[in-house]
Amino acid sequence: MDRLTEHLIIISFDCLSALDLPILKELPHFQTILSNGALVERVESIYPSVTYPCHATIVTGNYPNRHGVINNSLLQPGKASPDWNWYRKCIRGTTLYDEVKKANMTTAALLWPVTAKADIDFNMPEIFANRAWQNQILVSLLNGTPRFQWKMNKRYGHIRKGIQQPELDDFVLEAAVDTIKSKKPNLLLVHFTDLDTQRHEHGFSSEEAILSIHRHNQRLGRILEALKEAQILEQSTIIALGDHSALDEQKAINLNVLFTKQNLITTNASGKLIDWKAYCKSCDGSAYIYLKYPEDVDTYKTVRNLLNLLLEEPDFGIEKFITGEEAAARGADPACTFMIEASRGFFFLEDYRGDLIKTITKEDARADKKYTFACHGYSPEKENYGTILMAAGKGIQQVTLPSIRLIDEGPTFARLLGVSLGNTDGEVIDELLTLKEEVT
Repeated sequence: MDRLTEHLIIISFDCLSALDLPILKELPHFQTILSNGALVERVESIYPSVTYPCHATIVTGNYPNRHGVINNSLLQPGKASPDWNWYRKCIRGTTLYDEVKKANMTTAALLWPVTAKADIDFNMPEIFANRAWQNQILVSLLNGTPRFQWKMNKRYGHIRKGIQQPELDDFVLEAAVDTIKSKKPNLLLVHFTDLDTQRHEHGFSSEEAILSIHRHNQRLGRILEALKEAQILEQSTIIALGDHSALDEQKAINLNVLFTKQNLITTNASGKLIDWKAYCKSCDGSAYIYLKYPEDVDTYKTVRNLLNLLLEEPDFGIEKFITGEEAAARGADPACTFMIEASRGFFFLEDYRGDLIKTITKEDARADKKYTFACHGYSPEKENYGTILMAAGKGIQQVTLPSIRLIDEGPTFARLLGVSLGNTDGEVIDELLTLKEEVT
């Protein structure tokens, strides 16, 4: 299969929403993409619409139940800070970067989720030190390309302040510009999280969120300029996309508190979780409910009855629940017993002590990062909850499409580079591509 472009630059602006389009149209570098390329006005995300499953979907073309990354973090009841799905091995099947590498093209990834220990030529994976004794730089070096990361940290590490934003994205930007100029990869995956952070901490339409979109415009401009300076702009395709949107919320639901009261979660004298029969695993705006022993009929009935009672009380913030079979049909984890959806204004946490429903204050948010003012993870069927895709350059039509699905992006990106992801849940969106102008 001939490829349509020589260099594919995929920039993920985490939490970029279809509702941001009016702002993007007023910003010069996003204008450059929009006036010279393609726009998808609404991209339907996946369920649950959280970052790691979304980014695994983007590079596989499959729903979470097929690629295996069904949540950001692992099911580890009682652990204060559960580990995340950081590693390439968490993804079942092939990926865009695997297929590009097999085709003898150069690959690079900067803080792209679920790429730790991936076979990527120049890899700085998104993975963080999750234990007190771990060193962040060492953890990154051991799970990516050591020499490449060492050079990037030596040159630009002074910009970063841990994982604080906007400094982290400023660091990633400099690494991206450097990589484009020095490596000229055929595939570059870049993940920026500034907007996502600001929306979590300040709200969807907050001044801080709007300012971060303006910073993203400048970052996009720097990347476009780097492609010019590397003299590969005319042979490149630039994709700017979001993975999910976000919704404002004011109340946290701690369903595990109710499970503890019902003796479905057992704690010791000091309040530490020591055993469980049922557990609510947060996906922010949705949550999985797992049974430790799925064949436990009594626990199943108890949990189902509790959920039915909560549905009758709007103040508890549960919009609906579905069975594990129904969750699997929507692409979510088939191993869950139930999946629950929060009403607007609510999201889920995993606390098993304290209040069942907690109204979030600014003091809460300052004291603990888990208390946010906007989040995602909701069903993609929620109104005004789509994300967006823009593309320009080699192989891209000047066209506006009303909608595609997140699962369609991976197969379409693969077609641009002349590779295939095989039999996927998504499909190539030919309307985006200039299939007649192929290059060898």
